[in-house]
Amino acid sequence: MAQAKTQQLTRSTQPHPEFLWHSGKLVPWEQATVHVTSVVWTAVSAVFEGIRAYWNASQQELSVFQLDAHMKRLAQSMKLMRMADNITTAHVRQAVLDLLRANAFREDVYVQPLVYFAEGIPGYIGVLDRPVDVLITARPSPSTLEDEGGVTAGISSWARIADNVMPPRAKALANYQNSRLVPTDARVNGYDQGIMLNQAGKVTEAASSCVVLIRDGAAITPPWSAGILESITREALFTLLRNELRMPVQERDVDRTELYIADEVLLCGTLMEVKPVVFVDKYTVGDGQPGPVTRKLQSLLLRAARGEMPAYAPWLTAVYGARRPAVNGARRAAVNGTRKLATVRARA
Repeated sequence: MAQAKTQQLTRSTQPHPEFLWHSGKLVPWEQATVHVTSVVWTAVSAVFEGIRAYWNASQQELSVFQLDAHMKRLAQSMKLMRMADNITTAHVRQAVLDLLRANAFREDVYVQPLVYFAEGIPGYIGVLDRPVDVLITARPSPSTLEDEGGVTAGISSWARIADNVMPPRAKALANYQNSRLVPTDARVNGYDQGIMLNQAGKVTEAASSCVVLIRDGAAITPPWSAGILESITREALFTLLRNELRMPVQERDVDRTELYIADEVLLCGTLMEVKPVVFVDKYTVGDGQPGPVTRKLQSLLLRAARGEMPAYAPWLTAVYGARRPAVNGARRAAVNGTRKLATVRARA
């Protein structure tokens, strides 16, 4: 709880970060402009990542969670969209760190690299191996892993996109129209979240998050083949379940009615982190309160992400290391000395 209070005290009062990263260099926020005709349709074919970085006040360190795993998934999304490899994920990785250092964040942060076809190519035009450009933004995003409440969920009337329609394992902007419809539908029907079924009527995921249920001493989750995004947070939770809680994990098809009789249900994802579900379709999950396994996972994930569990240090990439966040003139000098990204052809 002290960590959360510290974050509130150190949170920036600026309406936005000082810098973002675009076209190979750090750019002051106010100067990051493009012509209106270069946006909208171009974004249809864009892919992106959502990445979290966690601040540890006692260590004075900001750590990016699972950065390499996010870069791997970004490369896979680019491949599925047949984007050229003129910008490598190694350069995007370094750009993420440069951006965080330039903004000198001392709080939890959400980072979003966005890759799109350069030259304003409309998203409805078929393209093959055309060059791409990258935009990276970062914003303060306090962790919710210490929140005490749960959420309600309903089975959505909208089905999950199928692999032969638009690849669900690609983290693509176009896929998120499917996700946007689901929470809207949920709110119309009085729920906080919506859970989608696939074309076979099996549980897939919620909007922008994966579904895990706890039943009879095991963690159960739909498999990748059900049409879910290959979630990085989900994989981290599996490791914590096996290593720390000694609980088996089953990846298999899940019926909607199994959610009703589960001991616990939780949603997980980078932005969502870990969120207990206390009602599904007005059925009470367990005793209607966040369950003990979910609570333990929230605590374990937060400790691991803040660098308080040495066994999970490989999950983290330190932003500052021996360096402390620069401020004002020193930070501007560092930005002014940033060299423009080299364009390369070999994928990292």
